[in-house]
Amino acid sequence: MPAARPFVEFDRVALTYGEGEAATQALDETTLGIAEGEFVAVVGPSGCGKSSLLKLVSGLVRATSGNVVVAAQEVTAPIKIVGMAFQNPNLLPWRTTLRNVLLPAEIVQPHRARFRRDKAPYTERARHLLQTVGLGGFEGKLPWQLSGGMQQRASLCRALMHEPSLLLLDEPFGALDAFTREELWAVLQALWMQRRFTVILVTHDLREALFLADTIYVMSARPGRILLRKRFELPRPRTLASTYEPVFVEALAELRSHIAEARIPVPAPA
Repeated sequence: MPAARPFVEFDRVALTYGEGEAATQALDETTLGIAEGEFVAVVGPSGCGKSSLLKLVSGLVRATSGNVVVAAQEVTAPIKIVGMAFQNPNLLPWRTTLRNVLLPAEIVQPHRARFRRDKAPYTERARHLLQTVGLGGFEGKLPWQLSGGMQQRASLCRALMHEPSLLLLDEPFGALDAFTREELWAVLQALWMQRRFTVILVTHDLREALFLADTIYVMSARPGRILLRKRFELPRPRTLASTYEPVFVEALAELRSHIAEARIPVPAPA
């Protein structure tokens, strides 16, 4: 049987911002394939184009050359099957936690039309998501009444509200303290194991990448290229104790060595 086509596919993708002397090439000859339901992390030096990769997947920007395909469709505009969470939770300050989580149901079709007819199923789903991440009882709180970690939990719930097939995470825990960050690793892992949506996580934290992902892509310095695709078969569910086990420590050391190599700029093809 032929291999299934990747759910997310980059075929020799290049991306340049600006024109002329002000142009900056973010990505060059980027090729990768991500299976449906796979949890992937993308790591590399600052400025290597990791966030640009997410923008291309979501359709927020278009490739300068090459093709980006998601769910067997070429990405030419923003797509609806994506949920996104960023380093800043970006909760609307005038909306309660529950109403922040409900926001995608109010604006993303076909949920928008259904939400207007019957809000009850969506409200029940939002409450269930909040309960799952430990925010039961905080539905009526405003963002300023929540800690940073609680706001990020709400942001994850909002990203999953419309049941996206693809979750894009851009340094979602980078602004949090170490204890809260590690706690949310377990929360995200549990959500993924329960629902098995496809995840692309951009992170600078190599422990985070190994804890959460099964496949890790290492990118070169700008212009970004994929230097390495590495599969790590670590048992799940993973715990903080797992990060001290020899197999995890060895994998982390290997990943660090690849990152060191990635800091050396790769000359453009002649």
